[in-house]
Amino acid sequence: MGFLGTGKDDADQAAEQAGQQVGEPGSALERAREGGSDGGMFSGAVAGLVEGLLDAGIDGKGPFDSAQKVADVKRAEKPDAEEAIHAVVRAHLRLAAAGGFVTGLGGFITLPVALPANVLEFYVVATRMVASIASLRGYDIKQPEIRSAVLLTLVGADADDLLKKAGVVPMSRLSNLAAQRLPGPVLMVVNKAVGFRLVATAGKKTLTRFGKGVPVIGGVIGAGLDGYLLNRIADHARHEFPPRLNGHA
Repeated sequence: MGFLGTGKDDADQAAEQAGQQVGEPGSALERAREGGSDGGMFSGAVAGLVEGLLDAGIDGKGPFDSAQKVADVKRAEKPDAEEAIHAVVRAHLRLAAAGGFVTGLGGFITLPVALPANVLEFYVVATRMVASIASLRGYDIKQPEIRSAVLLTLVGADADDLLKKAGVVPMSRLSNLAAQRLPGPVLMVVNKAVGFRLVATAGKKTLTRFGKGVPVIGGVIGAGLDGYLLNRIADHARHEFPPRLNGHA
């Protein structure tokens, strides 16, 4: 991520800068519509993040299995959908904790290299987990609206604000986006706005776990925080994708 510095002062300044750029849902949406005002570099990085989340997090890439495959494997192991969802969440919590520990282990010595990888890794893991939950609850994760709903789940309470500012009427569940059949350009703007919001969150919050820059302790903090945040996203996903009784959306 381009806003990372090489030390605590630099990191704090960069985080503040990122927060000022895309700190509110409205400004994130405006930057998504405008394509960024920095010659396209920052906007391009955000677009790459969103593409990575969709490609790797939902469709799978390389050794990283797709969300559908994860859901199918857990469904075969545990025919009860809710038990399968519990198994999906547990597996992804382990992945998130392991990633947070490894990338936090070196403290600020490895921060410029480790944090971008950890941020991307965390959100790819979170995206796959949410998409797997959606599939196990009966939703078609190939449908563009459901894919956008998966991304919106990552930003929590900001999702409604992003949708309102995009001209989409928020409903009781993000999964209800499937019924709106939104135009592709609208979904693209919403997806990119989610990307800007995630980068802002990384700049303002994720850096704080490295605040003391202490090796090993930073790893423990990273593991605990990643697990905690992912568990919150899992709870949010369960709410946003209630069970469907009649198959896929």
